[in-house]
Amino acid sequence: MTGRARLIAVVALVACGAVIVISATQTWLAVVLDDGAGHTLEVPGAAAIPVLAPLGLAVLALGGALSIAGLVLRYVFGALTVLIAATLAWLTAAIVFAQPVAAVASTVTEATGITGEAAVAELVAAITATAWPAVTLVATIVLLAAGVFTLVTARRWKGSGRRYRTEDGPTTTAASGSRPHDAIDSWDDLSRGEDPTTRPLD
Repeated sequence: MTGRARLIAVVALVACGAVIVISATQTWLAVVLDDGAGHTLEVPGAAAIPVLAPLGLAVLALGGALSIAGLVLRYVFGALTVLIAATLAWLTAAIVFAQPVAAVASTVTEATGITGEAAVAELVAAITATAWPAVTLVATIVLLAAGVFTLVTARRWKGSGRRYRTEDGPTTTAASGSRPHDAIDSWDDLSRGEDPTTRPLD
């Protein structure tokens, strides 16, 4: 299980981030206006929660970075993931269970020119939610679990390099004797200031 822990965490973050970003472009709420004609406005996720798309993109970036992160950054990225997931879960749950006027205010103001939450509330006859807020809430809960999973298992992840690495020290050469010295090894020798041409042939 621990051998696949990095892969599980990365896939979970990327998948949840993708769902969140896509959700930001979809209709979350339908607002019926009390304007005599009963006009209906569609409110996308990005309007209901302005930070939805930016935080979704941040999760995608964290997923990519986590695939190559060392021990300290695993904990940092795991903590950031938990923070983002908790924030989005809180904001999304409010829309799923309450459909607050604040979530539609910007869309109503853009369509009618009426500003102020109280004035907007008087104009709104009904607010209904689509499935997307619930889908996003599930994604944020999975994301929260992935962040906690990252924090719990980070120390046991296998290294991402070609050689075995200590968690807080330089690259070791324990594995170098078990395979031929190749071009990448020669490049590593040069970066350390060594002359690879002086190394005996394998």
